[in-house]
Amino acid sequence: MEPAHPPSRGRQATAESVEGVWRIESARLIATLSRITGDFGLAEDIAQDALVKALETWPETGVPENPAAWLMATARNRGIDRIRRDQSLAGKYRQIAGELELAEPEPGPHAAAFEGDRIGDDLLTLIFTACHPALTTESQVALTLKSLAGLSTDEIARAFLVSNATVSQRIVRAKRTLSESEVGFEPPAEDEMGARLAAVLGVIYLIFNEGYSATAGEEWMRTDLSAEALRLGRILAGLAPGEPEVHGLVALMEIQASRFPARIGPDGAPVLLLEQDRSLWDRLLIRRGLERLELARGLDGKGPYVLQASIAACHARAATPGETNWEEIVALYDELATIRDSPVAELNRAVAISMAGDPAAALEAIDRLVDDRRMAGYHLLPSARGDALERLGRHEEAAAEFERASTLTANLQEKRVLDERAANSRKSSA
Repeated sequence: MEPAHPPSRGRQATAESVEGVWRIESARLIATLSRITGDFGLAEDIAQDALVKALETWPETGVPENPAAWLMATARNRGIDRIRRDQSLAGKYRQIAGELELAEPEPGPHAAAFEGDRIGDDLLTLIFTACHPALTTESQVALTLKSLAGLSTDEIARAFLVSNATVSQRIVRAKRTLSESEVGFEPPAEDEMGARLAAVLGVIYLIFNEGYSATAGEEWMRTDLSAEALRLGRILAGLAPGEPEVHGLVALMEIQASRFPARIGPDGAPVLLLEQDRSLWDRLLIRRGLERLELARGLDGKGPYVLQASIAACHARAATPGETNWEEIVALYDELATIRDSPVAELNRAVAISMAGDPAAALEAIDRLVDDRRMAGYHLLPSARGDALERLGRHEEAAAEFERASTLTANLQEKRVLDERAANSRKSSA
């Protein structure tokens, strides 16, 4: 039902500002509240209360000069009220209310990441807390992406290639398990670190990917998310210097992040990999990524992140698209397939086969993925199929695939690219 009085443009802009601030600050807000209260679920509830208050207040008063401090102060007050109202938490109120009263607002997103203790970062500590062994890996990643990265259920569902309902169930179940297990806000013991590492790496990787190619909205990239993932990865590498997969992930993110300056053209339109001006790539990040990759290999790294970083390195070393060693990339994907069952990796392998000069074989490989239920609704499948068909001169079929891919993506910039490719294919078929 339509509202009787639609919001003014000013109120709408303020609401968008609230959403933007929440995207940036929610993770730190929840992390700080988790440290103060020692309760993950309570911290998230209090943070959400502060968000609701901002949505009610800022359209009338305007966005405050320091929105992060405003949210923290509001969350602090809301937290005190919540604890006071709940008689069963009277003892807990006496224990932590004083800390809440004295808590200073958390520094902004560019504050120093390492404060000197073993983890040294509230956000990273909270990631390890959310990745508790009591949770399944899927629930660990979904919960952390929702609570710390600020991703919507829809965005997480797209990242996992599962339904929204499945993600919602995982998050609810994870919160209930953490509450029932009385998991506190503390870094894992040394003997628990390895068990949680794989899930933490998965969280960081998905956060980076969401920043690299946003699943929804008007922005092609969300570089704030990628920067946060890279920051966390580097901190984790300092905490686990002997883990090759940690270095492999950081290498992968550094090499991928080097392309950011070239991924958007002067007109704001997305620029695909093979069309990018490689002189704009950040050579410092590439050098750091390649050095990090060598470090991972020196530690006998042969895991999925090391292999994916090796694939990214093939692109980084090529001065032009024509110099890319696609045969090596196919071989690396073959190696990756032996240790990870991933239809997305299989799709990327098919693209590499096409680029290596055999689009017919690529099309066969892509068609084998069509019935994989994990790929249902995955827009890059028809996009890759359209590309292979285009290379085979089957332009009309290619246009139909690009159009289908366009209907499956929620990112407006990506939709723009796919629509243009469809139009160009139709022109070629005429």
